[in-house]
Order: sequence, then structure tokens, then C-alpha cells
Amino acid sequence: MKEKQLLFDYLQIAAGCFISSLGLTMFLVPNKVAAGGVSGLATVLHYLFHVPVGWTMLILNIPLFVAGVVYLGRSFGFKTIVGTILFSIFTELTANFPVPTKDLLLATVYGGILLGAGLGIVFRTRATTGGSDLAAMLINHFLPSVSVGQGILLVDFFVILLDGVAFNWELAMYSWIALYVSSKVIDLVQEGINYAKAVYIISDKNDDIAKKIIEEMNRGVTVFKGTGAYTGENRNVLLCAVTRLELSRLKKIIKDVDPTAFVIVHDVHEVLGEGFSFNKKEEVV
Repeated sequence: MKEKQLLFDYLQIAAGCFISSLGLTMFLVPNKVAAGGVSGLATVLHYLFHVPVGWTMLILNIPLFVAGVVYLGRSFGFKTIVGTILFSIFTELTANFPVPTKDLLLATVYGGILLGAGLGIVFRTRATTGGSDLAAMLINHFLPSVSVGQGILLVDFFVILLDGVAFNWELAMYSWIALYVSSKVIDLVQEGINYAKAVYIISDKNDDIAKKIIEEMNRGVTVFKGTGAYTGENRNVLLCAVTRLELSRLKKIIKDVDPTAFVIVHDVHEVLGEGFSFNKKEEVV
């Protein structure tokens, strides 16, 4: 079973790297849009020194991997090495694919979507494609006050700044858009679109509401002890997690039992456990 999962992970890494390479070679690189990271730096170097993007990415990652082994150990895993190599190879193999558009905005958006979709698939296997992630981990190692997230932002900022200096600041602004789009698509691929809703309910008829939720919706309800700041009265607060499709039904139940109930609804990106999807991930290997 573990071998099948491992094989599936590597197939996902290959598919993700291929999709990301299409975002680079068909949209971002031809329009000089550097969406941060090693791929963005390779894009800038490609136009300054006429070097191939894919192999430049691989060469730039080699010292990062060496430093990673020396200072971080093997924490980044073999999957990341595979992802980095495949991303570089696919970028070279797709380098001569036709360019669908020269419109900067379209290229930025679609390039960001493909880049983010591919990286999101890779990240779901707990691998990366090297680059910004590994550089940020090294920055964090030598400067512990700088978090990994801040390190990634610093690396991307430097690359996009270089894009602006090498070409023009308008391209740098488009690069920020591509980076934003790709990051949002990465989140979408990793978390999915089936966001849940967390509903807090405060009512004088909490017991009746909880009973109907359990019986009619087959959803669990958690009870918290609360105190009103103004009245000082002790109140129970109900918490229930539901899917977006179930939200209207839940609100109807609450309204039928107590039209004056105080209800707070907010988005939840992921719910794990009984009644919701539970995707177990393999450890990094």
C-alpha cells in the first residue's frame, strides 16, 4: 500500500512539474514576467545572458542543495530533489512550445494559474521544487529572527526587484500579480474548494437547537461555556461545522426553533474527522 502511495506521489510530482513548466515557458518567460523564486531569477538571467531557463534553474539549485545538506541535514527530502530536477527538465522540454498570447495581463494571469496549479500538486505530496523554500530555510538557519515565510517573501522581493531593474518597473508590477495569483492557486489546490462553515450559536433554546441539528442533519455539536460581558449571565455557546451546502438548512433549523438566536458564521478552510474528508499524507521521503 505504501509503495502504491509512493508511486502515486511521484506521478503527481511529475504532473505538477509539467504543468508548472507550461506556465513558465508558454506565458511568463516569453513576456519577461519573473514570478519570484529561482524560476524568476532564471527568467531574468535568460534575457540578460541568453542562458536556458531550465538548466539555469537546476544550476542555481545545486548550491542551495549542498548548503541544505551541510546546514539543514536531509530534512527537505528526496522528493524535493526529484521535483527540482523534473521541473528543470520539463522547462527545457517545453521551451519551444507555442506562445498563446503576448498580452501581458493574460500571460501574467494564466501563467500564474498554471504555475500555481502545478506547484500546488507538488506540495500536496509534501515535496517542493527547491528554490525559494530552501533558500528561506537557510536564511532562517543563519538568521533565526527571520521566519521561513518571511524568508520566502525576501527572496521573491529580491527577484522581482531585479526584474524591475533589468527590464522595467511595469514588468515588475506584473510579476507581483503573477506571484499573487500563483500563491492563491497553490492554496486552492492544496485546500480544495469545498470550504466548510463554522457556526456559533447563542440562544435560550440551545438544547432544542442542538437536538434538531444532531437528529435532522446528523452533525455533531460542541457546547462551550460563555458569559455575557454586559449582563454577566452564563450562556452556553454551540459550535457546529457544516458544509456550504448544509448552511442554509442549519440556519432554517435555528430560525424555526429560535428566531432571535445570535448566530456567527465564518469560513473554515479545512475540517478533518468524522463526517468530513480526512486525507492522510505520507511523510517526506
